[in-house]
Amino acid sequence: METQIEKLRIDKYLWAIRLFKTRSQAADACDKGKIKLNGTNVKASKTVNLGDEYDVKTEARKWVIKVTGLLEKRVAYTEAIKNYLDITPTEELDAVTYQPTSFNTGKRLSKVGRPTKKQVRDLKDFME
Repeated sequence: METQIEKLRIDKYLWAIRLFKTRSQAADACDKGKIKLNGTNVKASKTVNLGDEYDVKTEARKWVIKVTGLLEKRVAYTEAIKNYLDITPTEELDAVTYQPTSFNTGKRLSKVGRPTKKQVRDLKDFME
């Protein structure tokens, strides 16, 4: 049986339901104003109550969640999704998609940049 949790911080709750990878990332999001309750920014120490609706901006997308259960510890995703209701409007899901403009892996694109050894030999033969 679950015991009723009396006080639960918002940063700990967002980490437990797996919206953020670490609790410090959740706390940073609160500090930067990316977590809102009824349109007002919340601090990381804000107590979560059942029925609260939060606007949450993560790197991946924007969420509107309603608290349906309180989690003190991080659990598996299948258990975590039972403790909140995703009520994000569909137009916001379509509007917010963060894609990096370029993927810089440190490798050069094929056939771009410096010539290969074979191309250097061919150039050398051509110039002679």
